[in-house]
Formats: sequence, C-alpha cells, structure tokens
Amino acid sequence: MIWPFKLKFRKQIARIEITGAIGSTTRKTVLNALKVVEEGKFPALLLRIDSPGGTVGDSQEIYSALKRLTEKVKIVASFGNISASGGVYIGMGAEHIVANPGTITGSIGVILRGNNIERLLEKVGVSFKTIKSGPYKDILAFDRELTEPEKEILQQLIDTTYQQFVQTIALSRNLAIDTVKSFADGRIFSGEQAVVLGVVDRLGTEEDARRWAAELVGLDPEKTRCFTIEERKPLWNRLLQGRVPLGSGMSAGINWLEFELATNGQPLWLYRP
Repeated sequence: MIWPFKLKFRKQIARIEITGAIGSTTRKTVLNALKVVEEGKFPALLLRIDSPGGTVGDSQEIYSALKRLTEKVKIVASFGNISASGGVYIGMGAEHIVANPGTITGSIGVILRGNNIERLLEKVGVSFKTIKSGPYKDILAFDRELTEPEKEILQQLIDTTYQQFVQTIALSRNLAIDTVKSFADGRIFSGEQAVVLGVVDRLGTEEDARRWAAELVGLDPEKTRCFTIEERKPLWNRLLQGRVPLGSGMSAGINWLEFELATNGQPLWLYRP
C-alpha cells in the first residue's frame, strides 16, 4: 500500500517515478500515488518517466488520471534515459515536458506480436484440436499461421489504436494531426529532436524540471523540495533486491520475461530495440 500521509504539503512538490515497462502493476501503483497527490493537496507534481512504454489500456488510464489531476495540480514531466511509445503517451498528461538532449523518445506507434511454433510442434509430433464458436475465436493461436482475414482484422485494431495515440499527442501538444503523423511512424529520436518536433517543451535535467514546477506554483526553487511518493515494498521484495540489484541484468531479465509472457498477443505502445 502507499505510505500514509496526514500532513498537507502545500509548500512541497510531489514526485512520482515511472520506470520499466508499463503494465497493470505500474498502473495500480501510479493511480494510487496520484490519489495521494490530490488528497495531500500538493500544488505541483514532478513526474519522472524512464520507460520504453507498455500496454495500451494501462497507459491510457494513467494518462486520463493525469489529465484530471491537472485541474488541481501543476504537472511537469521529466523524461529520463528513455521515454518512448507508452512513456510518451503518459507524458502527454503533463502540462509541461522536459527532456535531456540525449533522451531516447518517440517510437510513436503500435506493435502486436504472437508466437508461432507450428513447425516445432510438428517435429515433436504434437498437435492441437480446437473447437470454437467462430472462425476468429483463436486468432493469434501459437500452433498455426495467421489467415489473411485475421491479418486484416488485427491491422484494423492496430490502426485504430494508432489513431488514438496520434490524436492524443496532437491535442496535448497543440499540433496538427498530419504534423504528428509525419514523425509518428515508429522512429525514435533524441530529446533535442523532440523539442524541434514539438513533443517536448524544453531541454533540461530532472532538477531543471523540479525548479520549473516550483516556479509555476509560486514557490522558491531554492527552498522547495520534492516529496517522492512510492509504494512500500514487501519485506521479501526488499531482501531480494538486496541480493539482486534492481538494475542488474538478472533482475531486468526476469522482469522483462514476465512482461513478455503477460502481454503476448496484446497491442502495445512499446519501443522494442
């Protein structure tokens, strides 16, 4: 659960950090943290994003919650090492965005992948018999190729989700739809390029973003501090992190594998290098 707060933080800036692939766990954690920001009556929020993106629905729910919060709280997003695809979408929920010159961002688009191990199953003599209510009930089944009608159905799904992404960026950044489409083709670009494109407001560090947030609400940037809102982790989780550093290859690999298995066959706003 989120740390309990009893005081009113009218002279502090709340800080929420979004890292790693965005999924249901991230959504729950961030939505709870945003409630704390609202109930604690923080005047401003510094949203630190270091994420390659993730699931569409979870990104949309976080974005919607941020947009609602902007009616009461000034929000400045700070793009870290990478803020791509769904990370960009979430950033659109902030009124202002700061990025490092070398931040990897962009990758605006949708991707959907399924696994086809039909040939492997044939080699080991395994086959599946499927009884279904309609021709598309087992779309993206791992034991056969997609049919042409199925490819068309999935492409329509991807196109619709892509339009949602483009429209959100156009609305949030006051850009024409055609302008957004000119760079929303899946390409990645730097923070410096993002400023030119209109996706980001200015270049700077997280500290620059903090100072900007303070200025927006009339607080002294020299005296105002951030209050990071984070989830209290279970004891076993903290002990595991002590043995396996969170940023280690092993830890990151386990987290990524879990995400891949959980989102197989889902449309994703995700940068896949």
